[in-house]
Amino acid sequence: MRVAVLACLVAIGAVCGSAPAASAGTRVLVMTRTYDITGTTGLALMQAMDRKGPKHGFMTHAIALTGYTVDWDLDAGQDNGVCRMRRANGTLNLFYTFPRVGSTATPALQKRWTRFFAGVRRHEETHGRIAREMMRATERSISGLRIADDRSCYKTRREAQRRIKATYAAYEAKQLAFDAREHRDGGRVEHLVAALIKP
Repeated sequence: MRVAVLACLVAIGAVCGSAPAASAGTRVLVMTRTYDITGTTGLALMQAMDRKGPKHGFMTHAIALTGYTVDWDLDAGQDNGVCRMRRANGTLNLFYTFPRVGSTATPALQKRWTRFFAGVRRHEETHGRIAREMMRATERSISGLRIADDRSCYKTRREAQRRIKATYAAYEAKQLAFDAREHRDGGRVEHLVAALIKP
């Protein structure tokens, strides 16, 4: 049985406009979804997650999933040939998907499930925290951006896009590094699964 705790899905977009000046800011919108599983043993619950969990690639299912989309509303304006970023408002849409046990469990199984689920939630929420950090770092990198001799603000907008992509790449590397640590042999995920399915 092959299971993964995470498949992190990401999309980033930016829109440049010319609305009146406003302060920079980001907002986070969170949505949590669940899928139902049943089973009278830890192994049965794992098998149910392997069948019904969110898709991870073409053939496998994950136990849980964190996905997010990012949108930036950017406004750049020029004064005397100097273009500056007047607004950098970002929206992070975070989507969590978790399993939910729909069958009655013995007290012992319920205790193991509670511990297992707490570990899964902690893992996914760490991905969410890294995504939030990415938003703050992106905002810092583009807020107050100024480029001289840019009357059309083309160079400023292009530089903002470059910084957004560079920050995303740096934080995507952090997401992957976190997963590598969690999913390594003998790592936290392996221990979580082993503790759930023990006889």
